[in-house]
Amino acid sequence: MEGTHTVPDPAVPPTPPVPLAALLAREDLALRQIAGPSGPDLVVHGAHTSEMADPYPYLLGGELLLTAGVHIPEGAGPDGGGPGGSAPGPRDYFDAYVARIVAAGGAALGFGVAPVHDTVPPALVAACDAYALPLLEVPPQTTFSGVARAVWQLMAQARHAELRRVTEAQQSLASAASRPDPVPSVLRRLAQRVDGRAVLYGPEGAEIAEAGRRPGGPADAALAELARVVTGRGSATASDTAADGTHLAAYALGAGHGFVLGVAAPRREPGDHTIASVAAVLLSLLTGEHQSGTGAARSSALVRLLLGAAPETVAPLLGGERWRVVHGRPAALGAPDAVAASALGAALGSPLVDLAEGVVRVLVPAEREPAEQPGWTLGVSAAVGPADWPAADTQAARALARARATRAHLVRHGARPALADLLAPGEAEAHARALLAPLGENPALADTLRTWLSLHGSWDRTAVALGVHRNTVRQRMTRCAALLGADLDDPDVRMELWFALRQR
Repeated sequence: MEGTHTVPDPAVPPTPPVPLAALLAREDLALRQIAGPSGPDLVVHGAHTSEMADPYPYLLGGELLLTAGVHIPEGAGPDGGGPGGSAPGPRDYFDAYVARIVAAGGAALGFGVAPVHDTVPPALVAACDAYALPLLEVPPQTTFSGVARAVWQLMAQARHAELRRVTEAQQSLASAASRPDPVPSVLRRLAQRVDGRAVLYGPEGAEIAEAGRRPGGPADAALAELARVVTGRGSATASDTAADGTHLAAYALGAGHGFVLGVAAPRREPGDHTIASVAAVLLSLLTGEHQSGTGAARSSALVRLLLGAAPETVAPLLGGERWRVVHGRPAALGAPDAVAASALGAALGSPLVDLAEGVVRVLVPAEREPAEQPGWTLGVSAAVGPADWPAADTQAARALARARATRAHLVRHGARPALADLLAPGEAEAHARALLAPLGENPALADTLRTWLSLHGSWDRTAVALGVHRNTVRQRMTRCAALLGADLDDPDVRMELWFALRQR
């Protein structure tokens, strides 16, 4: 097939990538690449075995798909098919097969040459070359489970190395912050850790302190400009790549202090953003709070709340009248710690951070529009006044659940006019109570029904969003259908239940 094939960048699972070259280098596997591109930038995020003729619905993106060719029709084999036969010819069949893998975000294809086929079909090789999909030949002595185990071993090694590097960097930066010259010490340690340069810019954009290797040329000017962009538009972080390939990042220190941390590095390694965010938190504490007085204002606001003041009366002390609630969880497995929570708050431009039950909650002034943060999955509420903070907290929780289920980096709560606006609130609420009454006071059933409907009836995504097994989702939905006496496959029923749940 001729021409260039383009597909959208797929979402991939939050796992450390494994270079395809590292897998090919394993002598115990004896894998051999026979088609498609190669190079150090090609990575896989997992291994999956499937003999489906169309594996698209079963791929998450980033996988090495393993197949023995059981699914190949007889007419599409190496010696069969053709224009006059009833089955598709080899080229048509394999073009369609590889196109679906690429569309699903598959990273590579592994073909076992035993026991079904003695060789890799030439038409499959041609299709993989045409669609730029790496094709690996899996020899008879190598099992698919052995390949999958090797992928997970390499992932575990990469994750362990990344976590060790980040932990060591956190300890080193914390130690630097306790020195008599804390700001230069933190900058020096950060520059060493990223093998680049770290700069502290003042409110007027001037360099206050710097450490590390000066990249020179366009990278210096580009980093200073990036710092001005962060200050000028009120963003918490920004990143760019200079003309010479230097990776640049800027982090606003605190909320409204005007100080910016700039980082320039020749490479962008896993964990660099987390390390720089930790440095930004430390530098925020060293440069911001005692100068702006916001720490004292927050303490005053907390005392007033504890003494019975209404939230709307203390909100001005926190720096705004309208706010957004952001819920965040690490994209990778594992719960965030206090340092990671503080780093997320600094990245979003707010020190108002709460960490509980594996979720980081951040209260952000409405004028600071939360953006995607590398390594995090975020749910963002609508902008509300202090009296509606509890409702915004619920909105952010639901947005985070949807983001995790759909593998999105960030989901915002969307509020727009709906059919419910045509009814009197009292009548709508009464209808909702009557329709959902059979569910009783069982919040698990109502939450599962709401999530299942919001995710278009997907069992797997609902299970991910709720943090339960898919069989639990099926059991709860079966119970809902029985109690409600409704056919949940009927779109009219789904619409009415969704309307009722929104009112409830």
